[in-house]
Amino acid sequence: MQERIQKILSARGICSRRKAEEYIERGLVTVNGVVAKLGQKADPESDTIEVDGEVTQERKEMLYYVMNKPKGVITSNVEKRDDDDVPSVRDILPKELQGKIYPVGRLDKETTGLLLLTNDGVVAYRLTHPKFYHEKEYQVDVADEIKDGQLQKLAEGMTISGEKTKPATVKRLDKNIFTIALTEGKNRQIRRMCQKVGSPVNRLKRIRIMTLEDSKLQEGEIRLLTTDERDTLLESINVDL
Repeated sequence: MQERIQKILSARGICSRRKAEEYIERGLVTVNGVVAKLGQKADPESDTIEVDGEVTQERKEMLYYVMNKPKGVITSNVEKRDDDDVPSVRDILPKELQGKIYPVGRLDKETTGLLLLTNDGVVAYRLTHPKFYHEKEYQVDVADEIKDGQLQKLAEGMTISGEKTKPATVKRLDKNIFTIALTEGKNRQIRRMCQKVGSPVNRLKRIRIMTLEDSKLQEGEIRLLTTDERDTLLESINVDL
């Protein structure tokens, strides 16, 4: 089946579609040994599509950081306005990283926990688009004891704003604490689900993004992923480095 070359490169995890267009215009992509042209189509099953070593080198220069987002901070990379008293993720980044890496997905203002920040558009797309079913896990503290039946409803999925949530993996940790792993990320989804079963959330923390975990990272801290963490994460979402 013929597809645009930039779509094929994106699906293979080489680069975003926009970046692929740039590479094609720069003459860095070939199809069956011939330099590709913008708008050209190819068959990913039968055509040999190759990229110049320069493209591979650019992917190796991508940045991947993890932050433990503190409470009261919004997930935004927009520079703070003078009249805005709510800090953003950008505001607590080191100056040298501001505007260079971007949060992947969102955590609401009151939610803490793991947040991946990168300049890799392919990874951001793979981790946020619902068609890829990539897991993010959260620890949820509710005010009162939550019953097994309520947890079962959360696991099976429920209708919120006319849409059925996908099944989730739920594990009890205590009478009012549990973890839930989602493969989607609707707006304030966990809070809305818990409200619907009659157990409003007191505290919510993201503890895992696919293979990425760090229970020792303090709120507000940020660090570069290790090589092993980066490679394992990219492999888990089928992105080549």
